[in-house]
Amino acid sequence: MDTIDSTMTGLYYEDFEVGRTIDHERRRTITESDNQRFCDMTMNQQPLHLDADFAADTDFSERLVNGLYTMSLAVGISIPETTDGTIVANLSYDNVEHPEPVFHGDTIRVQSTVTDKRETSDGERGIVTMHVEAFKVNDPDEPLVCEFDRTALSLKRAHAEG
Repeated sequence: MDTIDSTMTGLYYEDFEVGRTIDHERRRTITESDNQRFCDMTMNQQPLHLDADFAADTDFSERLVNGLYTMSLAVGISIPETTDGTIVANLSYDNVEHPEPVFHGDTIRVQSTVTDKRETSDGERGIVTMHVEAFKVNDPDEPLVCEFDRTALSLKRAHAEG
């Protein structure tokens, strides 16, 4: 598979190539504060995310980062090199999986692989699907911690400039 340079800005529909993988340069270390604020904003008060004493008695032995935060972070990290300034709308997030837990202090990296693309029926835009994967880089094995398919409605260059 080809890898494209991660210093690019958002891609127009024509720029996406099925099979290309974008390794996103930005990374993020998740803090306790990140997890707390996300849970507060989304009104998710699950003790496994927030209560150290509760979490200590689980199979994980410590608090888990909210999985929806991990997924949202992966989307955010991917935006500059995929759809920044070239998107009409995100259409769907499918096949979401969290194969490994994420804890406070974990650093996440992301890659996106273009899996499908097609023009809209009017030919003025395109629909692009990317398989997004997030990995924990502070673990020597860099385990996959979240993956999903993101489908976006993308501008075509001629319609964006004209």
